[in-house]
Amino acid sequence: MINKKKWIANLSVLFGGALVAVSAMAAQYSLNINIALTQDDPMYKGLERMKQRVESRTNGKVELRLFTGSQLGKDEDVLEQARAGANVAVLVDTGRLGVFTPSLAVLGAPYIVPDISKLDTLVTSDLFNGWASDLRQKAGLEILSFNWWQGSRHLLTNKPITQPADLKGIRMRTPGAPVWLETIKAMGATPTPLGWTEVYTGLQQHVIDGAEAQMPAVYGSRLYEVISHITKTGHIQLISGLVGSSQWFDTLPAEYQAIVKEEALLAGDYATELTQAKLTDYENLMVKEGVTISEVDITPFVNATESVYQTLNLQTEREQVMQVLGQ
Repeated sequence: MINKKKWIANLSVLFGGALVAVSAMAAQYSLNINIALTQDDPMYKGLERMKQRVESRTNGKVELRLFTGSQLGKDEDVLEQARAGANVAVLVDTGRLGVFTPSLAVLGAPYIVPDISKLDTLVTSDLFNGWASDLRQKAGLEILSFNWWQGSRHLLTNKPITQPADLKGIRMRTPGAPVWLETIKAMGATPTPLGWTEVYTGLQQHVIDGAEAQMPAVYGSRLYEVISHITKTGHIQLISGLVGSSQWFDTLPAEYQAIVKEEALLAGDYATELTQAKLTDYENLMVKEGVTISEVDITPFVNATESVYQTLNLQTEREQVMQVLGQ
């Protein structure tokens, strides 16, 4: 016959030990990561991988919490939170970081990195590390890795586009960073800053006439329901990075700092590979939904956007990038 008191006592010891173990595993450091995209996007898959690996390698002492759809706010707002020392990070492009370190904006400039296979070479170079150091000193922002390629940006419209002149009068959504605004203006459209989560309704309600984005984001946000044409200009390679607070990062032991950066870099490679592998699938799915996807001669668009480098005084940075890439 079971001795109930003894059984309860043993159970209490068992649960007590489990609670101690859970307490020992409790996170000492936590980082909230914000992205504008959906859980189906390759970038989120990369973040999931990073979360699992970081938490495993630190025995749960560093916890990563992931937020989609800009739940923590617009990218610019999250960057300001990070600058203030909050435990937040955001997957963001260099266009927004150019506000603090102007040289970084060149990675978001038109037709700057034609061969994406050389991305790791660029974002681990002494040139890039110097810009990252400058960002840290001037803005208190820490780049964890910057090798998250989201895809080539293309034009999303409700009419065919074959040349820059066809964009005249089109209010085109783009992020509010200067390098994006100048690029779209140079291409012939009227740049209209708008949050990514507002693009669908903006197109649906004719607040904007078009947008420009990479294929995974277009499909993930179901923009194929409110556009009829995608013109493959590839005018910007959306190179993104995981950027957080240098103040928060400095609270981590050196061992954990190394783990976070190593896994951020590996996760960026993983997300980039997923993006490359799925691009054709995204295109085929949107064609089935009735979207016309067109290849065009990009030469007129390349020529039209040459002025962006002069306008934003990025000629030197462009030459430096070309040297690193061996172009």
